[in-house]
Amino acid sequence: MFTIIGGDGKEYGPVTVEQVQAWITGGRANLDTQAKRVGEASWQRLGDFPEFAAAPAGAASAPPPPAATPAPAPAASGAAGTVHVDPKAYAADLIARAGPLDIGSCLERGWNLLKANFWPLVGTTFVLVAVMMIAQSIPFLGLLVSLLLTGVFYGGLYFYYLKKVRGQPAELGDAFAGFSLAFLPLMLASLVVTLLTTLGLLLLILPGIYLAVSYVFVYLLIVDHKLEFWCAMEVSRRVVTAQWWRMFGLVLLGTIIAVLGVIGLIIGIFITIPIAIGAITYAYEDLCNPPAK
Repeated sequence: MFTIIGGDGKEYGPVTVEQVQAWITGGRANLDTQAKRVGEASWQRLGDFPEFAAAPAGAASAPPPPAATPAPAPAASGAAGTVHVDPKAYAADLIARAGPLDIGSCLERGWNLLKANFWPLVGTTFVLVAVMMIAQSIPFLGLLVSLLLTGVFYGGLYFYYLKKVRGQPAELGDAFAGFSLAFLPLMLASLVVTLLTTLGLLLLILPGIYLAVSYVFVYLLIVDHKLEFWCAMEVSRRVVTAQWWRMFGLVLLGTIIAVLGVIGLIIGIFITIPIAIGAITYAYEDLCNPPAK
């Protein structure tokens, strides 16, 4: 994973080697672009890294990345360290910069992430899911836990996966970071998302399916972009709606993969779930953290 300095002097990343190579090929970066590897402090030319030494001909003379159109700046600080934005403008910027979602690529990268981090992902997922299931089984409190804390649990788990996707150090405690990083917005998002989705399913079913898919990035936007819960819900809904059928296909395939883990061997779900979560996390990176244009 690398971070580069764009033509506007701003930092972009961390992104994968493949993404940087795509920028070089597209003329948005060159071998003289300053970059650093995740975990390292010193900046170097891209051409000094072995990963890019064999860049396409002409890359050295290609122009640097043009000035980006960053997501609109937060309008005001919110509760619990969150920020309030104009969801429509914020989402419009992300939609304009994101390319078509590649379902196959997301699943492939999710599988590769599991292969590269097998025991950490399987073990961490098992521990968090087990703790969540135990909490939800507590008499008289299970319903409240499901309504209020599901988002807090998943927010932490996605935070752990996001760090793995970005090549950053991640520990078991990061999977429970939802309780310390953004407890209130994750709790409110969990409550509202669950109520709205359930209401949609009870009324006409299809609205519930639409919302369930559209809100798939809510917890990631809260822990990563630090958005207030309603802003995160609206940004997720708008971004996903722009490519809803592709996202629906990814969620459906991810669900099928997870279910296969139950059918084959119950413990297998802790192998298939990481693939599905990894694929969703990569889709989030593609759609909610797209490269500058």
